[in-house]
Amino acid sequence: MNRISVRVTARSQEAEDIASFELASIDGGILPSFPAGSHIDVEVCPGLVRQYSLCNDPAESHRYLIAVLRDPASRGGSIAMHDEIQVGQVVRISEPKNHFPLVPAASYLLFAGGIGVTPILCMAERLQRTGADFSMHYCTRSPERTAFMERIRLSGFAGRVHYHFDSGDAAQKLDLRQVLKGASPGTHVYVCGPAGFIAFVTTSARAAGWPADAIHQEYFGAAPQDAGAGDAFDVRIASTGKTYAVSAGQSVANALAAQGIDIPVSCEQGVCGTCITRVLEGVPDHRDMYFTDEEKARNDQFTPCCSRANSTLLVLDL
Repeated sequence: MNRISVRVTARSQEAEDIASFELASIDGGILPSFPAGSHIDVEVCPGLVRQYSLCNDPAESHRYLIAVLRDPASRGGSIAMHDEIQVGQVVRISEPKNHFPLVPAASYLLFAGGIGVTPILCMAERLQRTGADFSMHYCTRSPERTAFMERIRLSGFAGRVHYHFDSGDAAQKLDLRQVLKGASPGTHVYVCGPAGFIAFVTTSARAAGWPADAIHQEYFGAAPQDAGAGDAFDVRIASTGKTYAVSAGQSVANALAAQGIDIPVSCEQGVCGTCITRVLEGVPDHRDMYFTDEEKARNDQFTPCCSRANSTLLVLDL
């Protein structure tokens, strides 16, 4: 991963257990531009890289803003960000990547679950700036655990945002069926948050007749995928013809790394798409949360960080 060094110029407590970090160029220069929905890889500490969505206005070029939920059940990234990353510290990041782009649509329904608000907020900023028709539904446990409420209150799109708190009364809970029913033709759905929240929104949208290409999602807090569960199989490297065994206790990425064949990995959960590899022969056992059902059905690419094989051999375009 090509990395750039940035300095932490500000840190704010946005809500209970949620902190934001402002990152700026060390020399005060302009940072690479980014579209709404982008994320960066952050090297939290040597050997630990995590992905965080950019949640500032895409029109800004002097800074990146990320927000991190302190999650004791995480694999260490969120705890390290909260406990170790301080103002003035230099960290290494990737240039922005975008696997969750806004596409042209007649209107937009934005759904944010918890810390999944980060890319959704960036999208709202962009849609407001371009005069697009949209509304945003923001679901959290309670007001105390709701990040960026003041920023939203002061924004030009505050009137488009609807809050839904688990701790609130029934009248303010998200009535997803009614929200979807009231959407105009040509509306696209964007949702980010925990896996269960995303499944609720996407399943409901499909049941309401939304076409697959009008439903867009990005995961936060995905359940770790067990890359080692399953039968052993072989992988063949197309460029050399050499074949290597992948045991029941290994991921494909780890098995190949042991042979000196490095595939770039980041999240190791099939969420970020960093390690996507073309499959020339064989049938992958897709365990990722990145590809759509249609993309998985083609069986021409997979995520070797967590996915395995439903055939005895996979031939990889490496």
